[in-house]
Amino acid sequence: MAAPGREPVPEADLAFHGVAQLDGGAVDLRLTPWNGGPAAVPDATVRLRWSVPLAAAQQLPARCVREDERTLLCATGAVGVDAAGELLRVPVRLGERSSEVTLEVDTAWAGGAVDRDRSNDRLKVLVLDTGDAYTF
Repeated sequence: MAAPGREPVPEADLAFHGVAQLDGGAVDLRLTPWNGGPAAVPDATVRLRWSVPLAAAQQLPARCVREDERTLLCATGAVGVDAAGELLRVPVRLGERSSEVTLEVDTAWAGGAVDRDRSNDRLKVLVLDTGDAYTF
């Protein structure tokens, strides 16, 4: 409930689903946001944190920036109610080859909406250097 004279804060339930594949120090990440509502999200930012440093030189999508040596921030774009957002493909290179990497995914910003269920937008995914696709 909003305080008198204040607009109510919209509520959304963001979740992230995707596939990560590690092959020889290169990771192919495909990520899709989902919003369970009840309000639409005009834009959001997803944080992608890797367990190992990323290579200094990257060719990131235009809507992604580096936060630090292991972390990227990527805009999701608008996500409607009970709908999937646009697929975000983020290919990255690791700073050094690793037999495995852990990817942490979480919402950094939800476009001004409140997300009371953070259990489905905070994930840890273990990806082995097998070339296999790990779905989450």
